[in-house]
Amino acid sequence: MPAELSERLVELFRWIDPGPGSTHLVSDVSGWWRDPAVLAELGPALVAPFRAARPTVVLAPAVTGLLLGPLAATALGVGFVPAHKTGDGRLPAGATTWAQSPPDFRGRRVELGVRDRHLGPEDRVLVVDDWVATGAQLHALYEICATRGAEVLGTSAVVVDCPPALATELRVRGLLDAVRLG
Repeated sequence: MPAELSERLVELFRWIDPGPGSTHLVSDVSGWWRDPAVLAELGPALVAPFRAARPTVVLAPAVTGLLLGPLAATALGVGFVPAHKTGDGRLPAGATTWAQSPPDFRGRRVELGVRDRHLGPEDRVLVVDDWVATGAQLHALYEICATRGAEVLGTSAVVVDCPPALATELRVRGLLDAVRLG
């Protein structure tokens, strides 16, 4: 990854205090989406570690994955498949394969779904997301891929904030280590 992109990602990132009653700060990555140079470089940087494996599709979970996934897919010249969440109010129509994540860092279990017609045994999948902390959503996405007969090549994330053993297990590659974000 170009050093300039790494520095710009750190510069544009913020931790936000959501106010009374909150037990933790919230990450604010909105500055990444506002910067056209970052947008132009994110897709190629995310796919670089997996390009030689020849992914046939990029899969990403709602919400920020819906921004990053198309950037990565465009950089690879392949299609994009969104993973929907039951709580977002926009459930996909038609046959859909669902999986529930293990608890995430807040103890939540997220149900993710992918339309069956968009993922199959011929697919070599690159999963893309903005942040990997517990790998909970990745476990659900990998389960969906296995159910559909697709091969998961690994995950590319902007920020990796999980233990090295988990990153190895899930084949996660990242642009930044969370430590750089303070």
